[in-house]
This record gives sequence, structure tokens and C-alpha cells, in this order.
Amino acid sequence: MINLEQLYAYKPSFHFFARQLMYPEKLDFHPQLLEQSFAPDHPGAEEAKRYWELMHERSMEQIQEMYTETFDFQKDCALYMTYFKFEEARERGQMLAKLKLLYEMFGLEMPDEELPDYLPLMCEFLYAADWRGHPSAGQNFRMPMAILEDGTYHLVGALGKYNSPYVHLVRALRQTLKSCITQGEPVSEHD
Repeated sequence: MINLEQLYAYKPSFHFFARQLMYPEKLDFHPQLLEQSFAPDHPGAEEAKRYWELMHERSMEQIQEMYTETFDFQKDCALYMTYFKFEEARERGQMLAKLKLLYEMFGLEMPDEELPDYLPLMCEFLYAADWRGHPSAGQNFRMPMAILEDGTYHLVGALGKYNSPYVHLVRALRQTLKSCITQGEPVSEHD
């Protein structure tokens, strides 16, 4: 089961994840952004802090170059969460259509230029959507949580292989998501 209240409480960190996973801009590294996004007891706080420290050792130009080299040129570091499992299979198209419908159900319009399984967009959805009081939110959120679990599992492995600072960011995201799953039924087979 998904603890929707816990997920809701972590909205600021999902906004942080979304911003950090998009093409880097100077505003994304404002000194107060980390502390505004993570309380000291947040499950992903330590990994996020490690990521933040590593990124602040680099210039903006170096960060932008690293981002492009990592996410645009490394096929195994794709930010499209269904790509790892389905690549271009028909099932992926169906999954993307379901995600788009979910976003619209919770009042968010999909940008025409982006696929719904784009990790920053998925994080932005978790930040912007208001599911409180929606009777089927728990059931509806199972699919995106499973997609995030599977996609980030593969992404952490690839980022670790390249010794990328982004591995800490994605680990923080995974720890945040994992803390929102209550015992009973796993979302996926990955820890």
C-alpha cells in the first residue's frame, strides 16, 4: 500500500528531485534549496546532501557538461522510466498512455514535447498533484510508483557504474519513495 499522507508530506523533496534532474540552471543550486526541501529526519536527506556537496565542487559549466554527457549520451542513463523495461515495445506505449491519463485525472496537463515517463516530469507530478480526498488515489498511484521503482533501480546501477554524483540524488529519491510504501504488498521486486 502507498502511504499517501507520507507521499504528500514529501512534496518539497519531489520538487527538488524534479529540478535537479532537469537540465541544470544556476537557480537550481541556490544555497537554501536543499534545506527547504529536506528536513534532517527525511529518509533521503543524507544522500541528497552528499549529491549537493559533490555538485557544489563543480562550476555551472562543468555541471551542465556532466548532465549532458550522462543523460543525453549514455543510453543506460536514460531519464525515461519505462525505457529500461520495455524499450520501444507496445507495452511501453500503453504504459505511457495510462500515465498521461493519470496526470490529467489529477489536473495536470502534459507538455506536448515530453513523454509522461520522463523522471523529472514524474517527480513534478508528485510535487504538483493534489490527491487528498480523491477516492481512488491509492489505487491510481500504484502504477507510477512501480514505474519509478523499476526505472530508478536501473538508473542507480548505471549512474554508479559511471561514478556519477547523480547516483546520490536518485538514491535519495528511491529512499523517499520506499518510505511511502507501507508493509503488506511490494510495489516491485527491487529493494
